[in-house]
Amino acid sequence: MKRYKLIIASIVVLLSSCTKDLVSINYSEINPAIFPKTAADLDAMVNAAYYPLRGSYSNGIFSTSEKGVMFLSDATTETLYGPYGDQNTATLQSYLPKDAAFTHYYDDYYNKISMMTNTINLIQKSTVSDDLKKKAIAEVRCARGLLAYTLFDLYGPLVIAPLSVLQNPLKEVTLARLSNQEMVDYIKADLVAAAADLPAPAEAEYGRFNKALAKMIQIRLDLHEKNWAEVLTLCNDIIGYGYYTIDPNYVGMWDLEGAKNSREVIWAIPCDYAGTSENQWQLMVLPAVFAPKGGFGTIQSTWYFYDSFESNDKRKTMLITEFTGTDGITYNRANPGTLINYGPIPLKINQDAARTTGLTTVDIIMYRYADVLLSKAEAIANISGPNQEAMDLVTTIRARAGLAAKPLASYSSLSQFNDLILLERSHEFWCENGQYRADLIRMGKFVSRCQEVKHSTLTNQYKVLYPFSPDRVAEGKGKFIQNPGYN
Repeated sequence: MKRYKLIIASIVVLLSSCTKDLVSINYSEINPAIFPKTAADLDAMVNAAYYPLRGSYSNGIFSTSEKGVMFLSDATTETLYGPYGDQNTATLQSYLPKDAAFTHYYDDYYNKISMMTNTINLIQKSTVSDDLKKKAIAEVRCARGLLAYTLFDLYGPLVIAPLSVLQNPLKEVTLARLSNQEMVDYIKADLVAAAADLPAPAEAEYGRFNKALAKMIQIRLDLHEKNWAEVLTLCNDIIGYGYYTIDPNYVGMWDLEGAKNSREVIWAIPCDYAGTSENQWQLMVLPAVFAPKGGFGTIQSTWYFYDSFESNDKRKTMLITEFTGTDGITYNRANPGTLINYGPIPLKINQDAARTTGLTTVDIIMYRYADVLLSKAEAIANISGPNQEAMDLVTTIRARAGLAAKPLASYSSLSQFNDLILLERSHEFWCENGQYRADLIRMGKFVSRCQEVKHSTLTNQYKVLYPFSPDRVAEGKGKFIQNPGYN
């Protein structure tokens, strides 16, 4: 890998509230003898760990544009169809190492893991109280665990620079990618430690990390590895907090203040017009002629996905199948033009028609309690076989959507039950955090679904992982191994 350098620059106060303006502080040269020494110093360093995890077109991995994880991840599934550009590459699963849209997540963010490692070290050496250190380190470890999991999910094992290498920035060291088990252990260690010291859900500030989030990310990691017993334990832990509940209003969670007011949301990224964190989704999905305020219309859903919903499912409310444009034309399935010819508009969130820019104040919901219940149902079924307890958890999610319970007898085999879980996940989490891609991969349907819905002849089984860029492979000097299929 390229030389690791000790750089902690442009630390930005972020997410201390949902509306606070960005305040840039330059710590390009840090003297541990004088920094960090106060609670404010620690806050600045912790906020810097949140910074790459926000929604921002230029430097936020959870941007709701084509630069963010969700957009292209969902475009590799039946949820979204991109008619051109990078989104079409995702749609057909035709990405290659030359495609920067698919290599940039690693290229742009892997060094942030090193930054967080340095931050933890500096906090540990600081002269502030142990209680302040413990809380600060927990937040940074949660951030590092979330970022490492996100990249691991996209690429497989990563290169992780140990502190000893980072402390000798002038010595060039070539590092290999970790093994799969080493990568899992690394992420898990961060999340377990973070969960121990983060505040409980009832005590955490909105937009900040809490114990439930650390455990929710670990649930996703354990689902990835099919560690069903751990999934079940973690789900029960979050349920045991007694804090979260299923919001009776599914659509309302994506209203202007919906996430803030919902006891279902485990973590959301606060957004505002000032761009502290950006939500660009209306700009991405609404056509230019959409009234009263349009966008770029860069992506559509698919009619296959829309038709997979039951007719009265409330979760498809914001899949817009008909609208009259400012051009006076009514667009619908019978008269789609080029605006909804592949599928409906996947708006998901409140259109925020009064917004003054291309951005919106609708917060980016990342994880919800519904994921805990569906994960628990999947774990139970894979441990003990489908049973009524597992089906009751699915029924809870379906009931909120206005749907009747499914009879267990119709889903008595594990494959049938897993198919039901996958369908419910697609309907529940579309255009939310991009994790449905991982669900398809876990269920062994990622490639076949692309072939079925997108009719792609360019996909292949190795496309379950994104490629690394040629630069990263070359800099690895033979130690950095490209993902199979891309050589």
